[in-house]
Amino acid sequence: MISIKKYAAIDIGSNAMRLLVANIIEEEGKETQFSKSALVRVPIRLGQDAFTVGEISEENIERMVDAMKAFKLLMKVHKVEKYMACATSAMREAYNGKEVVEIVKKKSDIKIEIIDGKKEAAIIASTDLHYLLKTDQTYLYVDVGGGSTEFSLFSNGKMIASKSFKAGTVRLLNEVVNEIVWNEIEKWIRTNTADYDQITLIGSGGNINKIFKMSGKTQEKPLSYIYMNSQYAFLNSLTYEQRITELGLNVDRADVIIPAIRVYLNAMKWSGARHIYVPKIGLSDGIVKALYYGKI
Repeated sequence: MISIKKYAAIDIGSNAMRLLVANIIEEEGKETQFSKSALVRVPIRLGQDAFTVGEISEENIERMVDAMKAFKLLMKVHKVEKYMACATSAMREAYNGKEVVEIVKKKSDIKIEIIDGKKEAAIIASTDLHYLLKTDQTYLYVDVGGGSTEFSLFSNGKMIASKSFKAGTVRLLNEVVNEIVWNEIEKWIRTNTADYDQITLIGSGGNINKIFKMSGKTQEKPLSYIYMNSQYAFLNSLTYEQRITELGLNVDRADVIIPAIRVYLNAMKWSGARHIYVPKIGLSDGIVKALYYGKI
């Protein structure tokens, strides 16, 4: 006999908002399985407000409320038993973030928790990576979001260090990430990876998923530093409009994809990694698993 539960995660990021509905399949004597039932993404770029003027605009508050009402109905249709809504960098830094949370709760009946960078990194890291992590190797996990990037170092199957930096794609696009932040990231990566001979990157986030999909590789195959570098040059050679019309990128992906690759390339360069694996995981998956295992 199997038991199927439905949990959901709402990820309110700086570049987009996502609803993930997951099937949780329990069978006696076997490991619990998690599979995606539905994923809805809406391009509400909260970071454009938060990182430039410091507050979420009235227009985007209305769009958020509409999105949350829709998510609420979708969860009802899917018969979701348990869910959690997490807001990250943009809502953390908008001075009206708490006010927005109250408005959304009142109008859509969805409670949003604004999480800090440390908790965000911990939730992402709680995603089950054991199928990918070889216990005798060292991995630098890099999750590039719109407002921040989370780095976690794994060795011998255990997390050694984790840190969140304010260097996300929307921030980079708006040129609000200075050299000091880049220097801090470089120092953290070099310091924490210095004792390990060989590092492999694990990348997560919508942009690296898109790059991986464009590569045509199968899931267990990594992307090389050379490939990432060539893609960076290729995408830079195209205009924003060409990236949309010729490559079929979403309008809210065609601009942020370039600064995202820059983050991954720098992480590879500073850690000495030659390859990056791209499993389909992220904050939403982490929320579902953390909810199921009682970690949040």
